[in-house]
Amino acid sequence: MPGLFDPFSLKNVTLRNRIVTSPMCQYSAQDGVANEWHRAHLAGLARGGAGLVVIEATGVSPEGRITPACLGLWNDTQAEALAPIVAEMRKAGAVAGIQIGHAGRKASANLPWEGDDHIPAGDPSGWETIAPSAVAQGGGLGRVPRAMTLADIERVRGDFVAAAERARDIGIQWLKLHFAHGYLAQSFLSRHANKRDDAYGGSFENRARFLIETLVAVRKVWPEDRPLSARLGVIEYDGQDEETLVEAIELVKRLKAEGLDFIDVSIGFSTNEAKIPWGPAFLAPVAERVRRESGLPASTSWYISQPEQADALVREGKVDLVTLGRPLLADPHWPYAAAKALGIEDAAWKTLPAPYAHWLSRYRAA
Repeated sequence: MPGLFDPFSLKNVTLRNRIVTSPMCQYSAQDGVANEWHRAHLAGLARGGAGLVVIEATGVSPEGRITPACLGLWNDTQAEALAPIVAEMRKAGAVAGIQIGHAGRKASANLPWEGDDHIPAGDPSGWETIAPSAVAQGGGLGRVPRAMTLADIERVRGDFVAAAERARDIGIQWLKLHFAHGYLAQSFLSRHANKRDDAYGGSFENRARFLIETLVAVRKVWPEDRPLSARLGVIEYDGQDEETLVEAIELVKRLKAEGLDFIDVSIGFSTNEAKIPWGPAFLAPVAERVRRESGLPASTSWYISQPEQADALVREGKVDLVTLGRPLLADPHWPYAAAKALGIEDAAWKTLPAPYAHWLSRYRAA
């Protein structure tokens, strides 16, 4: 079996290793436009040696942002700001990815360090939230969203397509649809959030309809030679885990039939009553099952931090790629340290930019 530092190829894209930088929101944009913070952040992660660097959850519309400071890709100004950053990521040797999504009932929120709750009604910095049904997330996200009309559903689907086209045109090589974490697409799938009685609610087929239709629409504009992936919350830890997981695996199979190339396995986060068993690589067995039963290559994240742990997940066939977040924030050159810890000296030097590798390899005994 391959290991963490073996290349991974999908369609016409090859990652230099199996390490993925998670799409971590930076809450640092203005009007959805990337700036110097994003350039330094993303280029630094790319230079750090990860095979794939995924740009944070990026709103397909103004209403689709999580907070007022989230990135967007609903206009050309935003695309133009991201284009040189994408070019710099690719020049550093990383495959450039982006996660596009709509926050649904979790939108219009304050920054995490300013409350992480809904912006109060009437505050001009906030906006109306929409969702499959008029059901609030609860807790600090207590605003009741407006239930989407069929026209809303068609419009949002079109927003995903337009964002995918912009991502395509600025050189993004790996597209990820955000179908997880209690945001809009996950809310359609979730029994906790979706109480509709039309073609988009009730049965599994109806609750899956928005996700499948959105994938199909994006597939038509996304190049066949570039991977199209999705991040899906396949389990809620709400006491109905087996039923939820069986449905999710069936959905992944249907998405695969419609052109999905890769699945990133995550949590639903659709209910505040979930009892998530946080612990080292706790989602790995779930990801392995989704990978095996769906036949799609897969990744997962959450509490993966040690080189030996990450390498074993790949070698044991649980996942094809390992997604890391906080370890790469703490040390963008985690891949270098991991290769050294695993005793793979050649791989260690290959993770580094030439100016760094020159000094570290030349004076390695110093």
